[in-house]
Amino acid sequence: MTKKGVVLLKSESRKTKKGFWISEDLDEKVDIYLCLDNCASRSEFVENALRFYIGYLNTKNAGGFLPEALSAMLTGTLDNFAGRMGSLLFKQGVDLNVLGQIIAYDTDIDEGEYQRLRGRAIRDMKRTNGRISFKDALDFQKLV
Repeated sequence: MTKKGVVLLKSESRKTKKGFWISEDLDEKVDIYLCLDNCASRSEFVENALRFYIGYLNTKNAGGFLPEALSAMLTGTLDNFAGRMGSLLFKQGVDLNVLGQIIAYDTDIDEGEYQRLRGRAIRDMKRTNGRISFKDALDFQKLV
């Protein structure tokens, strides 16, 4: 359907011409950003700007303007990451338990010695933010 040479899309409502005043500096900015926003006309740019601002006024929160696709992508990515981390932590826990069972099977250690080693492990983890190596533990055991 056309009206005075303008093609209207099915989803587009009829448009009416409106007049308004605008400062020269803002008018210059419209010309600059018109190209950057890939708008075909000043009317399209102003209409997009008005839709955005009306949406902003409705929510009173600029954060509400993240496109739904971006929000869904971030949520999906974070959910995927959390699931993967949970799975890896479970696998690591199982492997650590197996290792502990093997060592306990072949080690003759009393409760006091166990508590002393556990206390040292906790102190080492806190001191190094979890960055300790098997070599560090081996060196400590050779000193004892």
